[in-house]
Amino acid sequence: MSRTAVNRTVLAVAGLVLLALGVLVLLGGLDVYGRLGVTVPDWWPWTSPDQPVLSEASRTRWTDESWWWPVAIAVPAVVVAGCLWWLFAQARRSGPAGIDLPSPAGPRGHFALHVRSRAIEDAVERATVALPDVARVRVRVAGRPHRPYLRAAVRMESGGGAADLLARYYTGPLEGARTSLGLAALPSEFRLRVTGRRTSAGRDHHVRVH
Repeated sequence: MSRTAVNRTVLAVAGLVLLALGVLVLLGGLDVYGRLGVTVPDWWPWTSPDQPVLSEASRTRWTDESWWWPVAIAVPAVVVAGCLWWLFAQARRSGPAGIDLPSPAGPRGHFALHVRSRAIEDAVERATVALPDVARVRVRVAGRPHRPYLRAAVRMESGGGAADLLARYYTGPLEGARTSLGLAALPSEFRLRVTGRRTSAGRDHHVRVH
């Protein structure tokens, strides 16, 4: 699942939970149950305007327990730290959100179309993973919107030929992306790891080619 899909899912779930809580508090605060003559169960929260959001019994139930204050401090701290991590993660993308394509009919330096980086990455990843001996691939657009380049991290099946795979990548997915985008050049950084047993150093064999 992509980061965009995860973000949308998390935000949707959080929004629904907050909306439900807000509706429950609003119904009780406006005395909707009493005005409509609705009888709610005893465990139903926030049934009248005089009922606090947290009763005194709820607030003081575990205050005498030794674990209460450490947990009461740690849980909000973890939640805040998680929210801050998520916030900073949104701005941590190493490349541009999209690239600008030049217009053949326009003046020099005029860019007529903006293509999302995620669309380019998905297309190159699908074309690369279809190559022989490729187990997994991850592609990222880097550089500037008008001078992009690709970063490809490929995991190759053990026994495959690194040189052959590199040649197929450059003449296949990379050249296809360059031609489709109408770019004069589309440089790429190619990082290769080989699946199989770990080396004595604890890492897979890999080679990095520019």
